[in-house]
Amino acid sequence: MLAGILFLINPICEITMNKVTIKYCTGCRWLIRSTWMAQELLTTFESDIDELTLVPGVDGIFQVQVNEQLVWDRKTEGGFPQITELKQRVRDIIVPERSLGHVDKVQNSNI
Repeated sequence: MLAGILFLINPICEITMNKVTIKYCTGCRWLIRSTWMAQELLTTFESDIDELTLVPGVDGIFQVQVNEQLVWDRKTEGGFPQITELKQRVRDIIVPERSLGHVDKVQNSNI
């Protein structure tokens, strides 16, 4: 009987799991940079990120994905993100209504 109840409730409930993936080049020695960015994101979005994965790669890769959506590609963007810009891009996907406080103010003062 309990399984039947869970079956009826489950389709109604939508659970969003926010997953961040950072792919980095091992040959370029970008592990430390990747772990620092991971720590910054986990600290800023401690109750919003359900999973963060570091994925070793090659050929100069440095990409950040949120829920399988590419938010930063070092080759396309021409370099690494400033942590403030990365936080804003992550925020815009997982909690767009949330203010990042001083991070948003720094960005807006450059306009």
